[in-house]
Amino acid sequence: MKRVILLITHLGALIFGFMLGIYVLPILTQPESPSIESINNNSNAIVYSGEFDKDRQDSDFLHWGEGTISLTETSAMFIGELAPGPDYKLYLSPTFVETEAEFMANKETMLQIGDVKTFDRFLLTLPVGTDLASYSTAIIWCESFGEFISSAQLKAR
Repeated sequence: MKRVILLITHLGALIFGFMLGIYVLPILTQPESPSIESINNNSNAIVYSGEFDKDRQDSDFLHWGEGTISLTETSAMFIGELAPGPDYKLYLSPTFVETEAEFMANKETMLQIGDVKTFDRFLLTLPVGTDLASYSTAIIWCESFGEFISSAQLKAR
């Protein structure tokens, strides 16, 4: 009986440590965020912007984002806060999405912009020739675990 209890407690500690590592590792390995100045340098050229919200249907206490995303003809800029996690990607979608099922159903029509490696600010370069008028929503998605993080409806400025 003693061995069973030891096995259960040690397995529990191992699982807890693994889960904690998945959560903490992206925080420890994230590169330095782009400076506010580098993001503000592009502020005159913003053509679309939107707000990420914690209260999206499939956002939860581990998978959420809040803040402002702004798009110029050549870049995507974010200032706010994202729940830490591995392998986040920024997508643009022609339809509004706020669930994992909606994301998967519409993924073929989306444009993947790039990797999100910082959780307070990012600055990504858009693919050459991106027609921003074709997209209405920006989405943060965790590719490794297939988790919806947040979305923002884009509005012309």
